[in-house]
Amino acid sequence: MERTTVCVAGGGPAGMMLGLLLARAGIDVTVLEKHKDFLRDFRGDTVHPSTLRLLDELGLGERFARLPARKLDQVRMHLGAHTVVAADLRRIPGRHKHIAMVPQWDFLDLLAGAAAEEPSFTLRMRTAVTGLRTEGGRVTGVTYTDEEGRPGELAAALTVACDGRDSLVREHAGLRQRHFDVPMDVWNIRLPLRPDGAKDGRVFMRAARGQFAVTMDRGDYYQTSYLIRKGTDAELRAQGLERFRDRIGELFGWGPEVTDAIRSWDDVKLLDVTMGRLDRWYRPGLLCIGDSAHTMSPTGGVGVNLAVQDAVAAARILAGPLREGTVCVHDLERVQKRRRLPTAVVQKSQLAEHETLLRPALDGTLDFARLPAGLRLVQRVPFLPHLAGYLGGIGIRPEHAPDFARA
Repeated sequence: MERTTVCVAGGGPAGMMLGLLLARAGIDVTVLEKHKDFLRDFRGDTVHPSTLRLLDELGLGERFARLPARKLDQVRMHLGAHTVVAADLRRIPGRHKHIAMVPQWDFLDLLAGAAAEEPSFTLRMRTAVTGLRTEGGRVTGVTYTDEEGRPGELAAALTVACDGRDSLVREHAGLRQRHFDVPMDVWNIRLPLRPDGAKDGRVFMRAARGQFAVTMDRGDYYQTSYLIRKGTDAELRAQGLERFRDRIGELFGWGPEVTDAIRSWDDVKLLDVTMGRLDRWYRPGLLCIGDSAHTMSPTGGVGVNLAVQDAVAAARILAGPLREGTVCVHDLERVQKRRRLPTAVVQKSQLAEHETLLRPALDGTLDFARLPAGLRLVQRVPFLPHLAGYLGGIGIRPEHAPDFARA
């Protein structure tokens, strides 16, 4: 029987950060990731100031600075001929007054490289968790298939589910999320940069005539998220690709030199948006964090950063009990209590944005004259865009690196 102290299921931002921190605490930790690498398109690529500050504390700031990145210091939205500043990050205290737009695979490679420097860390790629080991109602590890498709078992004092919004570990543990209604799904597309396009990292949202989309300058292409009403993917695809090219071109002012890059529906990737939260994030021997515990809307791009913050809190609270071999349900409950408030606040904010901004935009009833009350107030009170930038970039109850993990 293979054994480890902590088995982390899933090598996303939460899993890799948790693995790194626990390894720096001298705890044996094994991360199981089902894919052969981290190269997947349209993952959360926004690294917020709270995470940038954390990387500095971990001694990884210089490594991160060498990654290809674009900087976003304002959140602006075009409503017809009007521009609305929704948030301004330029007055956030500290060095990092922007959101870094970095391919998630580069971010994960950085964390994996730093963790590999610790002798107690193991990362096993192409190893898919298939179920849970249990004994007397307690989770005692996982079953898996390795890169050759062979079954195996890994015993662990603690198993942590970091396997995302469709968490298999969460399902096998019998934990069920309470789901929230969402008005949209998302089409993700990569489009070539237009030579005269805006490249300052500021203006990236547009709403007009029943359309809403977010686009980000990624250096050599636009990464664009185009919102559609929930459940209308098949209906809209049936209307034809040319109609979609015309609509997105009209929304952003793009001509065929940009939109012709959408050659087939294979270039348009659907994100089936779900949103929910577990009432209880744990059971004996098992903890859920990140999207496994609270599936976030893509609104605001905060999912990656909340997952990282969960991992930091879990490492700080659990490192001592794990070293002593005494980790219990009370310790897991402490992690949820620490992270419950910031999660609830962000999700409540996202739900409000869905109802006051995104649903009206998709219904074609949003315009500058009928801005949501919050956005109207932000336009009128000069310090509010900076407050919005702080809350979006740093958030409620930000986590700092534990002393044992600092450089």
